[in-house]
Amino acid sequence: MITSATATTSATTSTSTTKADAADPAAAQDRFLKLLVAQLNNQDPMNPLDNAQMTSQIAQINTVTGIQQLNETVKGLAGQFAAQQLMQGSAMVGRNVLIADDTLAMDTSAHLGGGAFDLASAAASVSVQILDANEKLVGTVELGALKEGRYNFEWDASEYTGTGPLHFKVLAANGKTAVDATALSVDQVTAVSLDNGALALQLSRGGSTNYDAIKAIL
Repeated sequence: MITSATATTSATTSTSTTKADAADPAAAQDRFLKLLVAQLNNQDPMNPLDNAQMTSQIAQINTVTGIQQLNETVKGLAGQFAAQQLMQGSAMVGRNVLIADDTLAMDTSAHLGGGAFDLASAAASVSVQILDANEKLVGTVELGALKEGRYNFEWDASEYTGTGPLHFKVLAANGKTAVDATALSVDQVTAVSLDNGALALQLSRGGSTNYDAIKAIL
C-alpha cells in the first residue's frame, strides 16, 4: 500500500529528476534522439520525413546543447575569475588609498590633518577650509595659485581643541569664476570582499568603496 507520504516523496523525486534532466544537455539530446527514432518508426510511408527537415532538427538540438555547455563553461570561468580577483585584492589590506571624499585624515600624534584634491584647471587662488561636524570653520589652508592637477595639503591642528570628525572644502577660482575641485581623502583598507561580483574594499573609518573608485594607492 502506498501512503500519501510515499506518494508525495515520489512526486517530489520525479519533479526533481525532471528538472535535472531538463538542465542536462546529454539528457536533452538523448530525449531528442528517442523522439526522432519514434518519429521515423511511425512515419507515413506515403509521406516520409523530409531529409532537410531531419537535418534541421538535428542541427537545432546540437545548437541548444552547445549553448548549454558554453553557459556552464562561462559560469565556471566567472567563478574562477572572482576567486582570483579576491585573492589579488587581499594585497590591498593595510594599504592607504585616496578616495573621492571630503573627510580630513588626522594624525593625532603629529597634530596634523591632511587630504588631497584634484583641480580641474589652473586657478589664481586656492584655499582649503577645515570644517567641523556642524559646518563651523575651524581652520584655513592658503595655497595660492595652482595649475591643473592633483595636490596634497596639511593643516596644523595643534590649536584645535574640538572633538569629532572634521571635513574640508576646496575653494578655487579665477577672479569671480569658480574652478572645479574634487576633494580626496586618505583612508586605509582593512578588508576586501566581493559584492555582486565586484571587488569591494572595507575602509578603516567605516563603510566601503568599489575597487574602481580608488583614485590612488599610497
